[in-house]
Amino acid sequence: MDTVLQVLVRDNNIDQALRALKKKMQREGIFREMRQRKAYEKPSERKTREKAEAVRRARKAARKQAIREGLIAAPKPKPRFAGPRQPGTAPSMARPGAAEPKI
Repeated sequence: MDTVLQVLVRDNNIDQALRALKKKMQREGIFREMRQRKAYEKPSERKTREKAEAVRRARKAARKQAIREGLIAAPKPKPRFAGPRQPGTAPSMARPGAAEPKI
Protein backbone atom coordinates (compact mmCIF):
# COMPACT_ATOMS: atom_id res chain seq x y z
CA MET A 1 0.00 0.00 0.00
CA ASP A 2 1.98 2.93 -1.22
CA THR A 3 -0.94 5.23 -1.90
CA VAL A 4 -0.95 8.56 -0.10
CA LEU A 5 -3.96 9.51 2.00
CA GLN A 6 -4.43 13.24 2.17
CA VAL A 7 -6.99 15.15 4.20
CA LEU A 8 -7.44 18.90 4.09
CA VAL A 9 -7.92 20.77 7.37
CA ARG A 10 -10.48 23.53 6.93
CA ASP A 11 -10.84 26.42 9.38
CA ASN A 12 -8.45 24.71 11.83
CA ASN A 13 -11.11 22.04 12.43
CA ILE A 14 -8.90 19.12 13.45
CA ASP A 15 -11.79 16.95 14.67
CA GLN A 16 -13.48 17.02 11.27
CA ALA A 17 -10.18 16.26 9.52
CA LEU A 18 -9.51 13.32 11.86
CA ARG A 19 -12.96 11.87 11.19
CA ALA A 20 -12.35 12.15 7.45
CA LEU A 21 -8.92 10.52 7.79
CA LYS A 22 -10.30 7.63 9.84
CA LYS A 23 -13.06 7.09 7.29
CA LYS A 24 -10.53 7.00 4.44
CA MET A 25 -8.27 4.61 6.36
CA GLN A 26 -11.23 2.34 7.10
CA ARG A 27 -12.21 2.31 3.41
CA GLU A 28 -8.65 1.49 2.33
CA GLY A 29 -8.42 -1.41 4.82
CA ILE A 30 -5.43 0.04 6.68
CA PHE A 31 -6.86 -0.79 10.13
CA ARG A 32 -7.44 -4.42 9.12
CA GLU A 33 -3.90 -4.68 7.79
CA MET A 34 -2.43 -3.14 10.94
CA ARG A 35 -4.32 -5.63 13.10
CA GLN A 36 -3.05 -8.53 10.95
CA ARG A 37 0.55 -7.33 11.09
CA LYS A 38 0.49 -6.90 14.88
CA ALA A 39 1.62 -10.51 15.30
CA TYR A 40 3.30 -13.04 13.02
CA GLU A 41 0.92 -15.10 10.92
CA LYS A 42 2.09 -18.55 9.94
CA PRO A 43 1.87 -19.35 6.22
CA SER A 44 -0.69 -22.10 6.89
CA GLU A 45 -2.87 -19.68 8.89
CA ARG A 46 -2.53 -17.12 6.09
CA LYS A 47 -3.69 -19.64 3.47
CA THR A 48 -6.63 -20.65 5.66
CA ARG A 49 -7.64 -17.00 6.22
CA GLU A 50 -7.31 -16.08 2.55
CA LYS A 51 -9.32 -19.12 1.51
CA ALA A 52 -12.09 -18.20 3.98
CA GLU A 53 -12.09 -14.61 2.68
CA ALA A 54 -12.39 -15.87 -0.90
CA VAL A 55 -15.33 -18.10 0.05
CA ARG A 56 -17.00 -15.15 1.81
CA ARG A 57 -16.52 -12.93 -1.26
CA ALA A 58 -17.86 -15.63 -3.61
CA ARG A 59 -20.94 -16.19 -1.45
CA LYS A 60 -21.59 -12.46 -1.26
CA ALA A 61 -21.26 -12.13 -5.06
CA ALA A 62 -23.58 -15.12 -5.61
CA ARG A 63 -26.13 -13.67 -3.17
CA LYS A 64 -26.06 -10.29 -4.95
CA GLN A 65 -26.42 -12.00 -8.34
CA ALA A 66 -29.39 -14.05 -7.09
CA ILE A 67 -31.04 -10.87 -5.78
CA ARG A 68 -30.48 -9.14 -9.13
CA GLU A 69 -32.02 -12.10 -10.99
CA GLY A 70 -34.98 -12.16 -8.61
CA LEU A 71 -34.28 -15.64 -7.28
CA ILE A 72 -34.22 -14.45 -3.67
CA ALA A 73 -35.75 -11.42 -2.00
CA ALA A 74 -33.56 -8.46 -1.13
CA PRO A 75 -33.04 -7.89 2.60
CA LYS A 76 -35.16 -5.16 4.16
CA PRO A 77 -33.14 -1.99 4.77
CA LYS A 78 -32.55 -1.13 8.42
CA PRO A 79 -34.08 2.16 9.55
CA ARG A 80 -31.41 4.86 9.94
CA PHE A 81 -33.21 6.63 12.78
CA ALA A 82 -36.31 6.23 14.89
CA GLY A 83 -39.33 7.90 13.43
CA PRO A 84 -41.73 10.16 15.31
CA ARG A 85 -43.25 8.63 18.42
CA GLN A 86 -46.88 7.62 18.47
CA PRO A 87 -49.08 9.99 20.47
CA GLY A 88 -49.79 8.75 23.97
CA THR A 89 -46.65 6.62 24.25
CA ALA A 90 -43.98 7.85 26.61
CA PRO A 91 -40.45 6.47 26.65
CA SER A 92 -39.88 4.06 29.51
CA MET A 93 -37.54 5.30 32.23
CA ALA A 94 -36.54 1.78 33.31
CA ARG A 95 -33.80 -0.16 31.59
CA PRO A 96 -35.03 -2.89 29.25
CA GLY A 97 -35.24 -6.15 31.16
CA ALA A 98 -34.94 -4.45 34.56
CA ALA A 99 -37.26 -5.57 37.33
CA GLU A 100 -40.19 -3.33 38.24
CA PRO A 101 -39.72 -1.44 41.53
CA LYS A 102 -41.75 -2.87 44.42
CA ILE A 103 -44.06 -0.42 46.14
